[in-house]
Amino acid sequence: MIIDQKTVEKMAHLSRLELSEQESEKMVGDLSKILNWMDQLKELDTTNVEPLTHMSEEVNVFREDIAKNALPREKGLKNAPSQNGEYFQVPKVIE
Repeated sequence: MIIDQKTVEKMAHLSRLELSEQESEKMVGDLSKILNWMDQLKELDTTNVEPLTHMSEEVNVFREDIAKNALPREKGLKNAPSQNGEYFQVPKVIE
């Protein structure tokens, strides 16, 4: 597939992107390089290669969830536009 200025303009329109002329020209070159690389990958024999589902062998690596007060209340409320010393005060939105 050949990427030209018209193709980039159409993709930018569909993506709701506004590209300058310089950005558009750079995009033509970048997309062409990507497609050329994909064509090179198509030449490889992948008959005995299993598809990847994840890039890492690790599954669900979580840290232990420990509750702690990382930010003191006074410091958290310091820049609040409205507060009562304990909580943020916000306008009532429910009748």
